[in-house]
Amino acid sequence: MTVRRRRRAITTSSAAVAASLLAAACGSSSPTRAATAAATSSAAVPLTVYSAQGYDSKVTAAFTEATGIKVKLDDDSTGPLLTKIAAERNNPQWGLLWVDGDTAFAALDKQGQLLDYSPPVTLNAPGRALVPADHSYVPVSTTVMAALIYNAAKVSAVPTSYQDLLTAPYKGKVGMNDPSQSGPTYPFIAGLMDQLGGTANGVRAGEAYLTRLKANGLQVFPTNGDTLHALETGQIDYGLIQSSAATGEVAKSTVSAAFEPRIVYLPKSTLLPGVIGIDKAAPPAEQAEAKRFIQYVLSPAGQHVMQTGDPTGDSLYWPVVPGITAVSGLPAFPSRYQRIDPYFWGPLEGQVNTFFDTNIK
Repeated sequence: MTVRRRRRAITTSSAAVAASLLAAACGSSSPTRAATAAATSSAAVPLTVYSAQGYDSKVTAAFTEATGIKVKLDDDSTGPLLTKIAAERNNPQWGLLWVDGDTAFAALDKQGQLLDYSPPVTLNAPGRALVPADHSYVPVSTTVMAALIYNAAKVSAVPTSYQDLLTAPYKGKVGMNDPSQSGPTYPFIAGLMDQLGGTANGVRAGEAYLTRLKANGLQVFPTNGDTLHALETGQIDYGLIQSSAATGEVAKSTVSAAFEPRIVYLPKSTLLPGVIGIDKAAPPAEQAEAKRFIQYVLSPAGQHVMQTGDPTGDSLYWPVVPGITAVSGLPAFPSRYQRIDPYFWGPLEGQVNTFFDTNIK
């Protein structure tokens, strides 16, 4: 998922003005969303979607065509979207959030920002494993993190473990994404920490590992696209990125004497679901529209748009809905995978990202 310019329409209505006057009469200097919702509870409202998915514009357009519900899409990378949601904590402007990784949603749930919702849709085994006990968010797809993509035209060493990356053959040749920018990367780091030390000592063990990886020449780039560009241009020979981005690179690349991308999965891969959550503070009408959006995304029609909307990128996911076949060319789902506890690791994201920004970048 590349960094894309934020685009969002801003509208003013007579109902919003009325809500503003009501708030002023009550002694408030600015209208809250709750006041606006009370003034517009009986009116149709656009569904505001914050999303970092490569196919989101096509899915939202198809949803509008199918339902007549208008959508305001704010498309950006995951890190900036989460920063925006945090800044809007006292007056949130989003109705639905759709990004990869459930750790951020677990953190939002613990802050009381998500509406519990269980769509009337059956999920397959990996999908059911990703559903939180309180149904505060909904998995709609899954990838894994990380795929290790390497340039077989330049190197012959192929790692079989994360410890291998600390050795001489990989010195200065490994790249990864910045967790502050790239949504898939913090869950990858959390999964690595969970493997290295569990919930008792994982953070300390993970920090020690990343410090050693940095000492062995690790290079950090903003997102999947930047890390892949570094691989293509020879800045690095190995990249730790999201499985969909790695698979897309292999699919679209022309093999040459200088570039032949291949993929391996180091044990264990961490499940990285595509997740949707609904803002608990959104007007009831918008919450109802968000529920319809989730149902549409999990329907055969919605899944078809997802699978065709970004054919060399985010469309390369493994479905969580029975009867939906993965895109042709996608490798078999990794047999050695793990699901981390997002409710443990989600609240640690700020701490871990701060360490990474200070010591690893």
